[in-house]
Amino acid sequence: MIRIESTMEDAKSANSTTATRKPMRACMLTYSFYESDARVQQYTSALVDRGDTVDVICLKREGLPSREVLNGVNVYRIQKRKRNEKGQLAYAFKILLFLFRSAVFITRKHLGQPYELMHIHNVPDFLIFAAFVPKLTRTPMILDIHDILPEFYASKFKSKRNSLVFKLMVIIEKVSTAFSDHVIIANHIWYERITSRSVQRDKCTPILNSPSPLFFSPHQKSRTDGKFIMMYPGTLNWHQGLDIAIRAFARVTDQMPEAEFHIYGEGPDKDSLKTLTKMLGLDGSVIFKEFVPTRQIVQLMAEADVGVVPKRASLFGNEAQSTKIMEFMALGIPVIAPDVKISTYYHDASRVKFFKAENDADLAQCMLLLWREPHIREQLSQNALAHARQNSWAVKSKGYLDLVDSLVPSPGYAHNRKVSQPGLQ
Repeated sequence: MIRIESTMEDAKSANSTTATRKPMRACMLTYSFYESDARVQQYTSALVDRGDTVDVICLKREGLPSREVLNGVNVYRIQKRKRNEKGQLAYAFKILLFLFRSAVFITRKHLGQPYELMHIHNVPDFLIFAAFVPKLTRTPMILDIHDILPEFYASKFKSKRNSLVFKLMVIIEKVSTAFSDHVIIANHIWYERITSRSVQRDKCTPILNSPSPLFFSPHQKSRTDGKFIMMYPGTLNWHQGLDIAIRAFARVTDQMPEAEFHIYGEGPDKDSLKTLTKMLGLDGSVIFKEFVPTRQIVQLMAEADVGVVPKRASLFGNEAQSTKIMEFMALGIPVIAPDVKISTYYHDASRVKFFKAENDADLAQCMLLLWREPHIREQLSQNALAHARQNSWAVKSKGYLDLVDSLVPSPGYAHNRKVSQPGLQ
């Protein structure tokens, strides 16, 4: 795990080279929709803001162009996807097809005008092999592990740690991290996990999902409808626990007649969640909305009264950091979240209203409490906002840029800066 330490002499050297540094060409590869992937966007914004050229290769959402420039980033959408895979073979086929297409695309782009950095985002880990041609030309490779794959797979398909597939995922993890020059991992709990089984500590850095103040900052509410809006924005998967939140809301909706629960997003569980909503008689108070891009979802989140992040304490969910918690915090919106390991690792009860994980009765009481007590909502909001400001991407992005500059051996870059322990926070 690394941190870039600059002495006064180093700082002067960095300042003198910044003005003359040659802009870098970087490529980011992600099996996701770029326009809704905040983690990838935070990296691209940091690079583009300092003058680098960034290409993003990603999935294509219906209705969007195959190529466009978004905030200075060249976005190439090379494959359509609907998040409706329920079988392992269907899921694997789409990923392997994307691997092949992205490998061809990257090879053509790199041979035409070489990239100086490849930043590959999982899931899956083996997506890094799409950049085998840049690897042959010694282009630095970062593997960014958003979700630790063996545990993610076990949660998605309800496998166990001793299963053959889980063990295969660990092997893939080891091979993929070995192929990279550096590994970024999404939280400190996973840092300890992955360095214990797959990668050396000095080759791995934890970088948390930090909301960008360009998007996530307090907004003045414009809504005057008198409703009490609770909201969840994100993927509709089993481990996200939306069924728990719907059941919780059903327990108290008669005591909160003006309350609504708005769910924004897509995913394989959407139909079953709609069925559950209808079965519980919540049509009209639990409202499902379609996906909207980051800029629009920020406005909608800012209009909510409470954010609800109800994920399960599964093998994966217990340790997967929720980006949405920090995003709600940065907007000044109070959050209800389960007391899973990762949430209590980074937060306390002064800024998050915790409920017992997977306990819909306890979640219902938390909903009722925040509806009844505006002063508790305000207290949570102010404490959360202060924490979010101290940990925004504007503060944390320097660590990522220092890491990049330590890997890219290009004239004008600060690649001679000292590298020492411990790591980025």
